[in-house]
Parts: sequence; C-alpha cells; structure tokens
Amino acid sequence: MAKDRSQRDDYATPLRRLLLGVLCLCLLAIFLIWRIDSPRVERFRAQVTDKVVPNMNWAMVPVTGTINLIRDFQSYQRLAEQNRDLRDELRQMQAWKEAALQLEQENARLLDLSNVRLDPRLTYITGVVMADSGSPFRQSVLLNVGARDGIIDGWAAMDGIGLVGRISGTGETTSRVILLTDAASSVPATIQPSGQGALVAGDNSAAPILDFLENTDLVRPGDRVVSSGDGGVFPAGLLIGQVAADPSGRLRVRLSADYERLEFLRVLRHHGTETISDPGDIVAPLEVRNTAQSGETPDE
Repeated sequence: MAKDRSQRDDYATPLRRLLLGVLCLCLLAIFLIWRIDSPRVERFRAQVTDKVVPNMNWAMVPVTGTINLIRDFQSYQRLAEQNRDLRDELRQMQAWKEAALQLEQENARLLDLSNVRLDPRLTYITGVVMADSGSPFRQSVLLNVGARDGIIDGWAAMDGIGLVGRISGTGETTSRVILLTDAASSVPATIQPSGQGALVAGDNSAAPILDFLENTDLVRPGDRVVSSGDGGVFPAGLLIGQVAADPSGRLRVRLSADYERLEFLRVLRHHGTETISDPGDIVAPLEVRNTAQSGETPDE
C-alpha cells in the first residue's frame, strides 16, 4: 500500500508541472496576440471577443443589478432632499399668502375710506386703531392721533362705510372714540325716506336702540338711518345704518360700520354749524331792513 501511494505521488508532480507550463504558454500567447498590431490578428481578436463576451452576460447580471440599485438609492436621496426643499418653500409661500391676504384686506379698507362721499366742506384725518376697551360695559377704541393733529372732542369718526362714534377725550398723541354701541352714546338721526326724527341710543349691544320716534307706523325695517345734524355735534347726512326689528319687535339700527374689523378710522373736522344771531338780516331785503331800522314804513 505504501508503494502504490508513492507511485501516485511520482505521477502527480510532473503532471502539475506540465499543466502549469501549458497555462503559462497560453497566457503568454494571449498576451502576444493582444499586443500584435496587425489586421489579421485584429480580426482574430474580434472573433474571439464575439464568441466569449456574450457568453459572460450571465456573470454581469448581479453587477448590473447592484449598480442600478445604487443609482436608484441615490435618486431616492435626491428626491427626498427635493421634497424637503419643496415643503420648506410651501411653508414660506403660505406665510407670504397670509401676508398678502392681510395686505389685500388692509388695502380694501383704505380704498373704502378713500371712496366715502362726504360733504366737500368737511376735511378729515385718518388714524389707526391701536386698542379697544375690552370691556362689555364700555365700548370705545383708541386712535393714534390726538391734540397735536388738531383733534377736538366731539368730532365724528367713520370707517369706510358708516359712522362709528365720536371723539371723547384727547391726549397729545392719542384720542379715544366712544362707539355708537356704548350706553353713553346718543346720536340724533333721521329715518329715510319717511324723514322721521329719532335718537340712536347705544345699550352695549351690536345694534343700538332706535328711540323717540315721532311716528313708528312710517318706519319699516330696511330704511336708511343717517345723522340729522341736530345739536351741531355731528354733520348731517352721515350714514349710520338700517332699521331692523329685534325678536321682541323693538326697532333697532343695524350699523353699516364693520365693528369686527376696525383698523382705520376717519375723523371728520367739524366745527359745528354757524349760529344765526339776526334772522332779519337774512330773510328781509336790504331796502326793507334799512326802512325797519329807520322806523319808516315802506309806503312812506
């Protein structure tokens, strides 16, 4: 048995050497063939490539799949980054949208203020509402205009549509406006088209009471309510609101001013109506007035 094992070892060693030599010769031949620059050898190399390379496609499938997987992962990372950027831009756009809406509303209110038709003899100054009273027992707001701007107690304050209240207290740079809804507010008014006189009295509710009507049968819900100018506090013809009836049947005024969004108020410079001291100077002609002053009759 030991003799047979030694004989196999004697045959295996020369065989391995022979195979190694043949492999070296083949590699050397391939190297020489691939280095020879000849058209015939080039055609041979092309034929060998056509025969061998297609048969190696199966070996490239895992490599190709791995490369595609890596590319897909990189693409997913780029998409995730783009998604984050888009979300950030969307949040910024929402903030800009909110700012644009606020500016649009502010612009609309300023346009309303500029489009209000008033007596051309009246001048005005526009102030910004700084704060409100925040009390259910006192309805008032604070403006950023005061005595340095020429504001005087009693002047009317309007928003872009209707009358809001009157100035009640002025400082150097601020003034307070008592709203029509305040319990201390009473405004002489005229109901159109009937021409009935009334008093718009606040009671700390959203709709002031329509009091002291001359004839309630001539007043209907929906009639316009404007300031009458009686007492010389407010100019005549300022829009207050419309007549409305509460569930109990009592007449109230649905105010035209937007009390939910009081941001800008127009203060009307109104110095009251001129007091007539001598009616005869206006009614009577000049000749009759001179005759009356001299004590003579017209026939004389």
